[in-house]
Formats: sequence, structure tokens, C-alpha cells
Amino acid sequence: MNGLTRRDFLVASGSVLVGSALSGFKSLEDKLILGNGNHRYSCHHDWLTPPPGMLFGDTHGVAQDRHGNIYLAHTVHPDSKSDDTICVYNSRGKFLRSFGSQFKGGAHGLDLRREGGEEFLYHCDVNRRKFTKTKLDGTVLFELGAPEASGKYRGGEAFNPTNVAFAPDGDFFLADGYGSSWIHRYSSTGEYKSTFGGYGSEKGQVNCPHGIWLDTRRQEPLLAVADRGNRRIQYFDLDGKHVRFHTDGMRMPCHFSIRKGEMLVPDLESMITILDEDNKPIVQLGDGHPSSLRGRPKSEFIDGKFIHPHDAMFLNNGDILVAEWVPAGRVTLLRRERN
Repeated sequence: MNGLTRRDFLVASGSVLVGSALSGFKSLEDKLILGNGNHRYSCHHDWLTPPPGMLFGDTHGVAQDRHGNIYLAHTVHPDSKSDDTICVYNSRGKFLRSFGSQFKGGAHGLDLRREGGEEFLYHCDVNRRKFTKTKLDGTVLFELGAPEASGKYRGGEAFNPTNVAFAPDGDFFLADGYGSSWIHRYSSTGEYKSTFGGYGSEKGQVNCPHGIWLDTRRQEPLLAVADRGNRRIQYFDLDGKHVRFHTDGMRMPCHFSIRKGEMLVPDLESMITILDEDNKPIVQLGDGHPSSLRGRPKSEFIDGKFIHPHDAMFLNNGDILVAEWVPAGRVTLLRRERN
């Protein structure tokens, strides 16, 4: 920290440390506070950790079921003794089980949906370039590759899905973020329906549609797309027609989570942003970590600062969970300070 004390650095960077001990952040008396006003969060890095014998790779996707259990997707570190890519934790962060060795090296987008009385996981595998639906125990229900019926991949164009969103009628939208920048619509059983988007920067075109989410905060539900390569959010109606752009506060948006009128946006360029119902930034958290530290030891990471937030979600209780794209993995809990 170039000679600065930890207290000096926190003050200079806009973070606040409260409590009696200033030498570390492990005691219950210490709190590293991010944010301001009604959006103040205590920061707890490495809140989720792998079980003995497993080492995280890049931590990519997070989801939570109705019972509070948390699902984390990671790519697996080369030195790990376990190839499982999906780790399950209870709401207090205790490890429960793992599965998903078939996604090693590619576990990326992870979303969860309740269908009838059961919940299911939707996985995007950027190593095998496939999309998979499973039960919560990992049982595979169906798996999809490039939709040849779309006519977009017959010349050998790349297909590499990154995330999924769910339509009100049971259909789902699949974003080909690392492939050819198309967005495909499927029925709930995986039958291809339609395609829109495609690479570019004009209205209706996208450049790495990395994340995708159904925004229901207004009367008409719209599809929010993290148009990451174009540094914007782009909205589409459910027929795939361009509606509007949003750029305020955006750098490289990765995905979304919505709770009580607020939208959470993990941004690959070192921060997470919370937007209000009009998509105006309420607060931006954890900004300022140099990307050059991505592959460095965690001992060099800066407390309270993010490197590359890849996914983030509001937990059922309003806290925030952040998964970062760093080779050793890092999952941070932002626990909301309640007055």
C-alpha cells in the first residue's frame, strides 16, 4: 500500500472501518463498511470456501433456492483434488455437497427457476459450449448445443452460451455471449423458437451479451441484456425488438439480480452497482482494485475492493453475494447493515 497504514488506505479509498481492532477484519467487533445511507454493507471476503481437497477456480455464477441454500459455479483450480464445479451451501455459508464434474473448466452462468412445485438449475458451460438443465442434485434433464434450426451456425460460427433468463410463459432466453452474440428463445422443454440480436453496436445488436434477465419492475416486462462489449444495458421486448439503452454507471456489466425495485449489476471493471427503478445508480460498491492483481496471490488483494465481479445476487434476506473472475476464486458477502 506504498507505506499507507490500513486505516489511511480505507479513509483515502472511501471505505469505513468501524470497531475496536484496527489490525485485521476477523473479529466480530471489526466491520469494513461499504456504501452509504440506506445502502451500507459490511464486507466479508471469502465467505464461501471450498471443502477440504477442493480448490476453487474462477468463481462464475451464484443462485439461491427457496430454502436458502446457495449454489456456486466455479471452473476448478488445476491443483484441486475434486473436479466438482457446483458447490452447495446453506444460508449461513456452511458447505453441504458438490457435483457437476462434467462442467470442469467451463462452469459459467448458473440460474435457478421454480417450475410447479420443483426447482431446477440452468447451467452454461463455456468449455464444452453447451447449455444444461438439471435438478438440484445435478440430475441432467436435457442438454443443448448450437441451435441449428436458427440458421446462424451452419457455416461453423461459434456458439458459447453464457447466461439464461426466464420468460413469464415458461420459455427461456439463452445468451450466446462468448460465441456469435445471438440471443435464442426456447420452450420450457428446450425446443428452439426464435433468435434476435447478433454482433454489432447498433440498436438491436449486441457485443457479448454476457448476462440476461427479465426485468419486471414496470408494467411491461422487458428483457435486460448485459451488452458487455458495448458497455451498456440494452432492453428488448419479449419478441426481441430493441426498446432502449442504459449506460449511466455502466462499464462492463456482466449480469443482474432484482429485488424490491432495485437492480444489482456486477461489473467486470471492479465494482457492483445498485440501480433504482429508473435505472439511476443508487450506490457503487468496491471500486478501485487494479485488474493487474487478477492472477496475484490473495495476500495482495485489497480489503473492500473488487477485482472482477462476474456475478452477484441479492440473497433472500437482502444481503448481496459477489462471485469474482479470479483464478483462485473469491466469493464475498456484503451483509446489509440494518439500523
